[in-house]
Amino acid sequence: MNTLIEVVLPGKVEPEGLELRERPLPAPGPGQVVVAMEATGVSFAEQQMRRGKYYDQPAFPFVPGYDLVGTVLTTGDGVDSSLTGRRVAALLKVGGWASHVLLDAADVVDVPEGVGAAEAETAVVNGITAWQMLHRKAKVRAGQTILVHGANGGVGSLLVQLAKQAGAQVIGTASERHHKALRRQGVMPIDYRTEDIPARVRELAPDGVDAVFDHVGGASVVASWRLLARGGTLVSYGSAATRDDEGSKQLPVLKILGRVLLWNSLPNGRGAYFFNVWAGRSFAKNKFRARLRADLTRVFTALRDGEITAQVAASLPLSRVAEAMRLAESGTVAGKVVLTP
Repeated sequence: MNTLIEVVLPGKVEPEGLELRERPLPAPGPGQVVVAMEATGVSFAEQQMRRGKYYDQPAFPFVPGYDLVGTVLTTGDGVDSSLTGRRVAALLKVGGWASHVLLDAADVVDVPEGVGAAEAETAVVNGITAWQMLHRKAKVRAGQTILVHGANGGVGSLLVQLAKQAGAQVIGTASERHHKALRRQGVMPIDYRTEDIPARVRELAPDGVDAVFDHVGGASVVASWRLLARGGTLVSYGSAATRDDEGSKQLPVLKILGRVLLWNSLPNGRGAYFFNVWAGRSFAKNKFRARLRADLTRVFTALRDGEITAQVAASLPLSRVAEAMRLAESGTVAGKVVLTP
């Protein structure tokens, strides 16, 4: 096979405006590998990108796809040839929605035997985000109580499982249809559509929560900060509330960053972060790669050993990418929508 198929985002379009394109299969250069994609995913980042709202997306047109899992097809000079035929994962930001992807060999992480491609895919960007927010930022410990917004979502569902694995009590917001499943996991659910979230959290945790993980942004970030106990940590990692807003794509993030700086200057014993999985890569690439490899390997190990469970909401081929995007944006599914070749 000498060609690849990729999905191109040509501009601000509805999902049906995504384009399939065929082009020659690249040859790997020194230090590179070509990976045959087995699974990639639809994340919130792509939902923002098609609206031109992701704060550091490239100029149109480009190929979306924040992460992927696949098999190494060919290797370039200077790359260990034993990589060929191995299943690997990679964090990309863009470029994953393609049948084949050219990558630096240093950026791929082995997927353990016994973990399927779709299952592993759910744990790449979502898993590394959940793990690093939970353990590197909030440093959640056994006996603590945390609040996870969107506890049924791609990142939220892994946050819940990893937090329970660490011995924490979890309060999770989700629509009522997901509450039964959350209760089975030991989560105390709150219906964000019908309940007063701050009031309900204070009933469940009168002294405040030890950490809040907030992907909603906007007014939710302020409410989340106010729910923290002394010594607690707020981790903001998105601005879902402003997904459909017109105007600057940087402004929602800048507002959150401004609040984070202000809150961290206050002498109240609490801390706040705006989490960006790419932090540190531009000035410490090798350290970033080592940390990502270590953390993602921990997540994959937990997945292999059954300590966490992959939640694949649906699996659709690249040719049905519009349908996959609509489904991911519907708010009706639990877990991650996965794309296959």
